[in-house]
Amino acid sequence: MAINYLCPHCKGYISLNDAVVFSVKASGNKRGLISLKTELGNYAVDKNPEFDFHEGEELDFYCPICHTELASDVHGKLARIIMVDENKTEFDILFSRRAGQKSTYKIIGETMEIFGDDSAEYIDFINLSMNF
Repeated sequence: MAINYLCPHCKGYISLNDAVVFSVKASGNKRGLISLKTELGNYAVDKNPEFDFHEGEELDFYCPICHTELASDVHGKLARIIMVDENKTEFDILFSRRAGQKSTYKIIGETMEIFGDDSAEYIDFINLSMNF
């Protein structure tokens, strides 16, 4: 079984081959689809060349199936999806909504894996949310 990514709201499969697909809204109400690599820590982005946004811009991520915003409760600048591994274990995946920022967190219970050069920016917020 391959690793799959799900919308936390509708539980629909939002991954296809080696990419996770999102509906995205950028500034100026520009909208488009983007895909991010399923490999955590790989920050390659595929999008239509006409769908422009700039480095550092905050993007709104939506499920391409149910169209619910994928904002995280931990921090407003993070998005949240679910990863299901080969053993059917579910992990919360949090990632930065800021274009070009390399911050990803894989969380289950009180265990967290961190990916990306910019991950220190949100680590305190995530640690606080994990301590009940």
